[in-house]
Amino acid sequence: MAFCTKCGANIPEGSNFCTSCGEPVSAQGAGQENNQQQNYQQPVYANQGAPVGPISFGQRNIAVAIILSIVTCGIYGIYWLIKIVDELNEASGNMNGTSGGMVFLLSLITCGIYGLYWFYKAGEMVNQAKYRRNMYTDSSSGIVYLLLGIFGLGIIAYALIQNELNKIAAFHGAPAA
Repeated sequence: MAFCTKCGANIPEGSNFCTSCGEPVSAQGAGQENNQQQNYQQPVYANQGAPVGPISFGQRNIAVAIILSIVTCGIYGIYWLIKIVDELNEASGNMNGTSGGMVFLLSLITCGIYGLYWFYKAGEMVNQAKYRRNMYTDSSSGIVYLLLGIFGLGIIAYALIQNELNKIAAFHGAPAA
């Protein structure tokens, strides 16, 4: 098994480029194993062995989503949250997860507390979705999203999550928005 020298992701046999960061695989480094990466254990996810099928969503322009959220006084932000949750559930294979509408409703009822919980869980779901596609995962993303939500910067967390969803959509060949 080969690992990317730039990001550390697993590289499938016969690949010329890293599926996570796009780094070219050198002929010399492709056959060598990185001992540091060899000892690293990936987290175990519920749908770890599930095959990754096609996705129903494409890439979304983050700048346009932020501008529309500001111009519509947050109404587009609600729609964006609902779409992010549903797309993240699909990408992570968590089809029985809490729907986007339910996340919004529970956040509204609990005065935002459930939204903070969801930001943390979103980090885990992003990692699960990326791990299913052999993409580089970052275990601290849930904490980052949670802290952004606590400090009132939820729209930045939305943008970061959308960026990860755009990478997953690009992995499946969806055109850029």
